[in-house]
Amino acid sequence: MDEILSVFTVEAREQIEAMEAGLMQLEQGDRDPETINAVFRAAHTIKGGAGVVEIHSVEKFTHVLENVLDRLRNGEIDVSGEMISALLLGCDHIGALLGVVQAGEMEPGVDLKQAGEVIAATLRPFLGDKAPSGAAKAGQEVSANADGNIERDARESATRDCWHISIRFGPNVLKNGMDPLAFLRYLLNLGEIAHLTTLTDAMPEADAMDPELCYLGFEISLRSHATKDAIEKVFDFCRDDCDLFILPPHSKVADFLQLIEGLPEETMRLGEILVKSGALTQEELDAGLRQQSGARGGDEAATPAPQLGEILVQQNNVQPELVEAAVAKQKTVSEKKAAEASLIRVHADKLDQLIDLVGELVIAGASANLLARKSGEGTLIEATSVLTRLVESIRDSALQLRMVQIGETFNRFHRVARDVSKELGKDIELVINGAETELDTSVVEKIGDPLMHLVRNAMDHGIESAAARAAAGKPAKGRVELNAFHDSGSIVIEVVDDGGGLNKDRIEAKAREKGLLQPGETLSDQEVINLIFEPGFSTVEKVTNLSGRGVGMDVVRKNITALRGSVAVTTELGAGSRFTIRLPLTLAIIDGFLTGVGKASYVIPLDMVVECIELGNAGTDRDYLNLRGEVLPFVRLRELFEANGQKPARENVVVVQYAGQKAGIVVDQLLGEFQTVIKPLGTLFRNMRGIGGSTILGSGEVALILDVQALVSRCARGEEQASRGATGLRRLEVH
Repeated sequence: MDEILSVFTVEAREQIEAMEAGLMQLEQGDRDPETINAVFRAAHTIKGGAGVVEIHSVEKFTHVLENVLDRLRNGEIDVSGEMISALLLGCDHIGALLGVVQAGEMEPGVDLKQAGEVIAATLRPFLGDKAPSGAAKAGQEVSANADGNIERDARESATRDCWHISIRFGPNVLKNGMDPLAFLRYLLNLGEIAHLTTLTDAMPEADAMDPELCYLGFEISLRSHATKDAIEKVFDFCRDDCDLFILPPHSKVADFLQLIEGLPEETMRLGEILVKSGALTQEELDAGLRQQSGARGGDEAATPAPQLGEILVQQNNVQPELVEAAVAKQKTVSEKKAAEASLIRVHADKLDQLIDLVGELVIAGASANLLARKSGEGTLIEATSVLTRLVESIRDSALQLRMVQIGETFNRFHRVARDVSKELGKDIELVINGAETELDTSVVEKIGDPLMHLVRNAMDHGIESAAARAAAGKPAKGRVELNAFHDSGSIVIEVVDDGGGLNKDRIEAKAREKGLLQPGETLSDQEVINLIFEPGFSTVEKVTNLSGRGVGMDVVRKNITALRGSVAVTTELGAGSRFTIRLPLTLAIIDGFLTGVGKASYVIPLDMVVECIELGNAGTDRDYLNLRGEVLPFVRLRELFEANGQKPARENVVVVQYAGQKAGIVVDQLLGEFQTVIKPLGTLFRNMRGIGGSTILGSGEVALILDVQALVSRCARGEEQASRGATGLRRLEVH
């Protein structure tokens, strides 16, 4: 049952996201009936799933939302800002109820119940005369019908307008934690069960019966205005473990005969059930069976009937182009459904375990390759080379499983933009670019909070009021952009606003007031801007409940640094600010370039390597060289890490690039490409500059992974300091 509840909460949260997205579209002027239907279906699915797993708090509350949405799609009420706000609060409340379920509780606390009643009260004006009905009463009613196998006689005219549902539950339904009666109870939310017959034909003799298996089937006549799709969704949770057939009201006799033929029970018994329920008369059943029997023995059955499209074209009812377009559309829909059906859910822990095993496989493969080369056996070397290629393919495929589109994270900010705009009384437009950009799911999970803080900051303190924007000649509507794209083996995420920008003079004055700068100390413009990342730094006089430009920015930097990323800021007073976050695509396995300094080995991420050159005598007395007319600052790893021993006669420079800046890393040896399994550093080395992690070589030795971003920044600062001719200035590092 815990597993079933876990699946339900995950899928329900996906439906909540779909509801919120649809409601936001409606508020922005979208009146497409399909958008309204999509929101309704999402609420209906949540309610149906909650009914099946018997989470009555979610089922009862969602029923209120569903009633409002039902009136909306029927045209009984119009879209309004008040209604959208109330429905969005309803989505939040469903999420809170799901949180209670995930915490192991089936019923919410008193405070949460009261919050739900308040939201339901705000929705009540949109219900009109359609008051929400209690789920408990409906459940008791259908339970009596199902448990007692009550078959109510009904007039033919009353049952012909019913949906006919034939369902045969699979033997493992009970083992999977499903209660067949729960599905029947939920049908009452869609309408009235006019007739119900319980079938036990599949039940074996008592000696052969397994109490854990299900042998039940039902023939149901449902009087309802619901769609076939809505009825099918009632059985979504057991769809793979049952045989379900649904016929609409006023179906033809041939449809019922086809149904009888496809069911496992004896034909005459099923015919009697259909006659008794009023779906067919005895005369219609007999005539249909005689006609069906004659068709099987006649020659007509051997003659293939022309396709419906051909018939319509021949009768000049439809143009050939329309038929072809309809067939093409149907094919597209079928292909889309096939693609959806091919998707499976995999628990994140299983993926993590797979990545760990692949990492160990990479290390073991490197060890085998090293031993093969030492042995000098040509066939063994060739075999390990093939193994290495296969391991690389397995690694790439395993990492691809963890890649998700960042748009799933970005989309939640539409709701944030709406709520913050209304709270602040500002008109703000959120624009998303690059939502299809993919990165590791572990990175996606951890980047949400820093992005949330940056977006709130941009809206609260970046975007000016409408009056201030008008005075500056700007459009009244502010603009915040979320951009994502790949660059040099990293993913770049930008939060851009067209607000007032950061006031450097004000930042510097506040820094001196807080004692962050000493009297007479001067900083470059970029260093002044980077002061906003200092703990507790803020330029605003009054901190709002939303954000403060700079308040909490040190946490943003800390979280991004923990992901081996960096954050940079560019700003223009009066024009806006741009926060640029750079993150690795994955946190597990990368391609590396192995180098040596003395007896130590260092790995440089291969995506950041541009080229390798010989240092020569030109670089012996300075920390830069002329690279084809371009000044290239470099850092010597031997000096940086105080390596023992004499430096070799020939040193090499690995040219790297990060965030558009080039720098050189001077090493003793170039050892070639190397698959790198990233291992975190211990607590003792966590704050060590220039090192981003460690890995294990095929020989079993430990190699350190260089933090290229920190080394490039170090070179850039050294070059800037040299160009300014200043020494000993205090430098603020942003990592």
